[in-house]
Amino acid sequence: MPMPMIGVTPLWDDARDSLWMLPGYHEGILAAGGLPVTLPLTAAPEVIALLVERCHGFLFTGGQDVDPKVYGERNEGLTGEISQARDDQEKALLEAALAAGKPVFGICRGIQIINALLGGSLYQDLPRQLPGVLVHAGDPGGPIATHEVELTGELSDLAGTETAVVNSYHHQGVRQVAPGLSVVARAPDGLVEAVVRDGEPFCWAVQWHPECSLDDPLSQALFRRFVEACAGSAA
Repeated sequence: MPMPMIGVTPLWDDARDSLWMLPGYHEGILAAGGLPVTLPLTAAPEVIALLVERCHGFLFTGGQDVDPKVYGERNEGLTGEISQARDDQEKALLEAALAAGKPVFGICRGIQIINALLGGSLYQDLPRQLPGVLVHAGDPGGPIATHEVELTGELSDLAGTETAVVNSYHHQGVRQVAPGLSVVARAPDGLVEAVVRDGEPFCWAVQWHPECSLDDPLSQALFRRFVEACAGSAA
């Protein structure tokens, strides 16, 4: 199997005016046989076109809240920090990647921006908009919240089980599922935890953080499945 080169969307620190990266994203790809490359933060069409030409797949990372205008809603003052540059880049990149048949995998913010860009919507703040919601984010600086999810479809097949315990750190989430996406995991409170795009190319996304639990069999399986899809793109 060829070693696919996988573009990883950069994390952005507004206070430091700086790009950065959590090592787990790269480590998960490397362990699964891929070559991760952190992308520049730009939506310039000529750069996006070149990235899509040269990379064999793309990982959409966690990070800032998605601006509600991406899914056609007014900001109700419930969002945290927003990155216009990330919203712009990921819109251009997702459209170009899917049009070119390149695999995409989204994590945390990744599932949210993918769902929003494909025509779905988000809860701007789970505790205030979803009655009976579980704790999906621990205290800042404290342990990451964990909860069970029910797996179905392709994700259940991949995991070899119908339930899993996942790590969770977010206050937004998928509300209306975008056309063309199928839900393959839900939390006990009903929140969408994973989606797959129907048909080709490969496009999966999860709300939890497999890059922070690389010793977990499901996390490893997710990265392997993504990298295998990218390798198919590279062949």
